[in-house]
Amino acid sequence: MLQPVRTKWRKAHKGRIKGNASRAHFINYGAFALKALSPDRVTGKQIEAARVALTRHMKRQGRVWTRIFPNIPVSKKPIEVRMGKGKGSPEFYACRVKPGRILFEVDGVTEQVAKEALYKASAKLPIKTKTIKRFA
Repeated sequence: MLQPVRTKWRKAHKGRIKGNASRAHFINYGAFALKALSPDRVTGKQIEAARVALTRHMKRQGRVWTRIFPNIPVSKKPIEVRMGKGKGSPEFYACRVKPGRILFEVDGVTEQVAKEALYKASAKLPIKTKTIKRFA
């Protein structure tokens, strides 16, 4: 499961995901990519599940680039605990994804295999996505 080695702060504010992506909104590495269309938090487990689905469908041919990393700690309080008494402890790490962000990039496989693999990966994510192709 993906998580940072160390963080500056142990707990983070929830925050809001506003606006469109200003970084990582172009294909840099591969020929095909999965692009986010809606804002949401994507957890480390979801990223890993999508990556596994992607590589399995590609039968470990080609190359996969993951363009997101879960660096935001998400805290939760234990179940059946009363209100108050402070914020809960960090449970998992997530990545705030804005619309337009490139999530995964793929290269070294045919267009049909890449599209099917990215479709399977998108099923593991909590956001709407679309497959795009590099213009060259």
